[in-house]
Amino acid sequence: MALVLGMTLCCGINAETGVTTSVPDVQYGVSIVMNAGDSELAPYYISSNTGGTVTQQYDALVAAGLWHALRPTERFSWGAGIEAWGGYSSDAGYERYKGYGQFEVLDQHPARGWIQQAYLEGKYRSIFAVAGQKYKDSSPIVDRELSSGDLVWSNNARPPVGLRAGFIDFQDIPFTKGWLQLTGEFGYFRQFDDKWLENHYNYYNHFITTGSWLHYKSLHFRTKPSQPVVFTIGVQSACQFGGTADYYEDGKVTRTVKMDADAKAFFRTFIAGSGGNSAGDSFVEGNHLGSWDIALEYKLKDGKRLRAYTQWLWEDGSGIGKMNGFDGLWGLEYRNSGELPLVEGAVIEYIDFTNQSGPIHWTPNDHPDTPITSHSSGADDYYNNYIYNGYQNRGMSIGSPFVKSPLYNQDGYMRYRDNVLRGFHAAVAGWLGTDWSYRLKGSYRKAWGTPLMPRAGSIDDFSMSLEGSYHTHTGWQFRGQVAMDHGSMYGNNWGALVGIYYHGNFNLKKR
Repeated sequence: MALVLGMTLCCGINAETGVTTSVPDVQYGVSIVMNAGDSELAPYYISSNTGGTVTQQYDALVAAGLWHALRPTERFSWGAGIEAWGGYSSDAGYERYKGYGQFEVLDQHPARGWIQQAYLEGKYRSIFAVAGQKYKDSSPIVDRELSSGDLVWSNNARPPVGLRAGFIDFQDIPFTKGWLQLTGEFGYFRQFDDKWLENHYNYYNHFITTGSWLHYKSLHFRTKPSQPVVFTIGVQSACQFGGTADYYEDGKVTRTVKMDADAKAFFRTFIAGSGGNSAGDSFVEGNHLGSWDIALEYKLKDGKRLRAYTQWLWEDGSGIGKMNGFDGLWGLEYRNSGELPLVEGAVIEYIDFTNQSGPIHWTPNDHPDTPITSHSSGADDYYNNYIYNGYQNRGMSIGSPFVKSPLYNQDGYMRYRDNVLRGFHAAVAGWLGTDWSYRLKGSYRKAWGTPLMPRAGSIDDFSMSLEGSYHTHTGWQFRGQVAMDHGSMYGNNWGALVGIYYHGNFNLKKR
């Protein structure tokens, strides 16, 4: 668990807004995390949704963070933070072409030290802006701690560096008397993962794209949250653009394509479908993907809530028009806000990516001189693109970790191999006493390759994880986790993790 992902739980983070509600001037946290397993890479539930911090067979890491939080009740407020990680991580072998039809295996490991977050932020009334590298704290649709992960922007990968701005929370729409609210944001980012890509790519076939940019935006509407029934609907959109793609065939560069990253490209990524001028963009600027988001919540008695939600993933116009069948994430969530309940939250989710608007891709730009002039559909190839690496940062999926991340492709392939899949994820968390909490997660999935590179058969995986934490009243938390994978997707493996966390705060002046 990344330091801040753990610390936000004890710092008063609002579950819907991600805004710190505690008032100390300065907060700080330190942690020690160690894990071990019997495979070169950590099991699925140890590596997923941890900000890309714990990924190897063996890790012994120390993290420290210092931050000044925004004050949501003040008209103008500022915040800043930094989080650094360092320590030992074991090697994992990745294939590299060395010429004359021969490959070698080169050992790779994460950096011995890195900055996980470094940002400056401010707000005026209901508008915020962030510069730097910071987690996107929450999703309006899925629960960060229990869900398999948001389909477009989860906390599975290391946060990118950039600028983003938007509404600090859901805001009342004028003249609706609070019965309709909206929230949204947008941003532009660089991932600075070129060195990771160059170290892990096989330099034999397919392609590698470096120097690319990332754009994200979202808009969600919500009915009055104080009512027994609350309805939320919205959309998310992300886009990879810019950069340089080098195509390899039998170990030789056969083509190099440089994509635009000028002011026009930034605008064309914001307005998807406007068409691009880059040599690699035949229809729109960059690689767009996103989701339609819907949630319906019903308040039960005694602080209990029941919530049904879905995210419909899309990669192009056919997906936006929901021509991809039942594809998406479908979930049911239970929440109990009572004092230390045995079951504080539970989710069950079904994820289906098997339609992808059909198995055949057809677009007039690919097939000129046909009577079809505007239709594009089929072989959506979720999280993949013909000129950009998989939708990832340093090998970890930026979207749902439920699709096996490219980090696990030890043959040096920089895209997703198994995005045609379906499966289930379930999780439950609660309290065993005043100081002890637990979280249990399990999943099963089956995959058939990709629309353009299907498997002759299928691969599958069953994963489980059990976590227990002891919380003191002096800011300390002690955590243990055991996890396992079984099947042909991740292999048969196990792993264990222990973590020690401390959170404190102090005021710069007397009040």
